[in-house]
Amino acid sequence: MGRILLFCVIAAATPNHPNEHQSLIGDPDKRKCRILTLVYPVLFHLGSILIPSYGAVTALGVLLALFLAQRTARTAGLDPSKIWNLCVIALFAALVCSRLLLIALNWSALRLHPSWMLVLAMIHHPLLGAFGALAAVVAAVLYGRGQRLTLWSTADALAAPVALGMAFEQFGALLAGSGYGTETTARWAVTYTDPLAARWSGAPLGVALHPVQGYAALGFLTLSICLLLWLPRRRQPGDVAGLMLLGAGLLVYLTEFWRDSEGRGALLGGALNGPQLAAAALVVVGGLALLERRGTVTRPVEQSSLPKTSLRG
Repeated sequence: MGRILLFCVIAAATPNHPNEHQSLIGDPDKRKCRILTLVYPVLFHLGSILIPSYGAVTALGVLLALFLAQRTARTAGLDPSKIWNLCVIALFAALVCSRLLLIALNWSALRLHPSWMLVLAMIHHPLLGAFGALAAVVAAVLYGRGQRLTLWSTADALAAPVALGMAFEQFGALLAGSGYGTETTARWAVTYTDPLAARWSGAPLGVALHPVQGYAALGFLTLSICLLLWLPRRRQPGDVAGLMLLGAGLLVYLTEFWRDSEGRGALLGGALNGPQLAAAALVVVGGLALLERRGTVTRPVEQSSLPKTSLRG
């Protein structure tokens, strides 16, 4: 776990299956059961500068999520400018803290090879994602308390934008090979051929894999739409956030069955991995948030339920 950088930059530089890609292309029987959709970790080049697909698509998702948060903030009765600031602070905290953790875990190697600092932004790992998410939540809560933002309403306003951002993040991961899936004979399989996919994400080259990141992206996009539609109809503050945690937990738990187990840990004799344990915790917290709380439910009083009074003296 402490050699995240070494694994992604050095150990994965050699393709796991160097001859597999040629065998799949040359065998017509295998072509029948696999559509070799080629995906690329580099979106485009600016001279000698590489624009990674993962970073570009994720950045687009972040921007769209920020703009969506302005709308959901108004729906939840919050100040959009405060929600914008909260999101920016949370994103900055997530980025800085995840990179600092990566440096700390690989400090001995970085001391010997300082130039590796330039590729830190290319490294993706479940541990980094979890630590960055925790840092973002802490920063958001601290800022929200300082600005006297209501916790549950703020969480409701952020639910749909977070799910939208996760959808784009997973689509970027699909292009880059990060969090790649298990081998499959499905016709919608994806195959990585760019050596950078192996160097940055450890994806095997020339092997037909489940596009599990695409499954997750579609799931998070659907979840975001449902949350956006439910926000004006919520029973009580916190319902939308609870549904988001519940849905995200179920998505992560289920999609992990189609992800390669490399670097994800094994628990209970391999019955669960690290992300699935975190997903189970999200489901529990989301279920608790959906419980009815006293003093938060406000229902309009129907005219027919009012006691009738006589106008006669």
